[in-house]
Amino acid sequence: MIKSMTGFGRCELSEGSRKFTVEMKSVNHRYLDVNIKMPKKLNFFEASIRNELKNYIQRGKVDIFITYEDFSETGSCVKYNRELAAEYLAYLRQMAEEFCLDDDVRVSTLARYPEVLTLEEQEEDEEELWRELDKALKQAAEAFVETRIKEGENLKADLVEKLDGMLVHVDFITARSPQIVEDYKQKLHDKVQELLADAHVEESRLLTEVTIFADKVCVDEELVRLRSHIEATKAALIEGGSVGRKLDFIAQEMNREANTILSKTSDLEISAHAIDLKTEIEKVREQIQNIE
Repeated sequence: MIKSMTGFGRCELSEGSRKFTVEMKSVNHRYLDVNIKMPKKLNFFEASIRNELKNYIQRGKVDIFITYEDFSETGSCVKYNRELAAEYLAYLRQMAEEFCLDDDVRVSTLARYPEVLTLEEQEEDEEELWRELDKALKQAAEAFVETRIKEGENLKADLVEKLDGMLVHVDFITARSPQIVEDYKQKLHDKVQELLADAHVEESRLLTEVTIFADKVCVDEELVRLRSHIEATKAALIEGGSVGRKLDFIAQEMNREANTILSKTSDLEISAHAIDLKTEIEKVREQIQNIE
């Protein structure tokens, strides 16, 4: 199947006291470029997330947004620094004695001193946390791939239609090319007779000139290669897979052949079809940029 590089996927997963939300969106890019935005406490999963995504994505600029909520009541705990509290108390009593002050230190007062009581987050079970995150990530990635496949099928249908249209131009040029040589031969024959009046025209000399002309305007090789490139593109689309780069290269080759045909011909009808052919090739190249 053909995949577009444009896609979107989302998953919201709640299990127990945890809730994960994963959103993915992508646009065209020459390579795979993944940008992940998530809470700092999940940063140690970044390498695992990138490895998991390689199972679903080969190319594209992908932005991933991960949010995490913990509704448990055991997420944080209070830590008491006894040594620091004792040091504060010793200095307070020393100050009271040195300056003849009342020693009125209360527990509530001492507890408000910096770092005596602190709120710390409980350590998470990393294995369980990754299991839940990975589940949400996979579901979002699967939805993401589905949108890419759907868009890819639309691209495939449009490209096949354009390729069939290109073959119409190739068929016309193929049929028209021999007639150009015959027309040239007749024009040359008439011109020579006009210049020489009733004199006999040397057929051998005329044939030589026609042969030289035919060699200059011959586009048989270009047409054969162009037809081959078109068929190869259609075959790759049918076969599917990550063929974007391959198709882009073939499209460049098709454009090169069309340019050669246009440069060789002086026939208005062939020129018109060659120009239309180049236009269609450019449209095909634009569409191919969207294929993974």
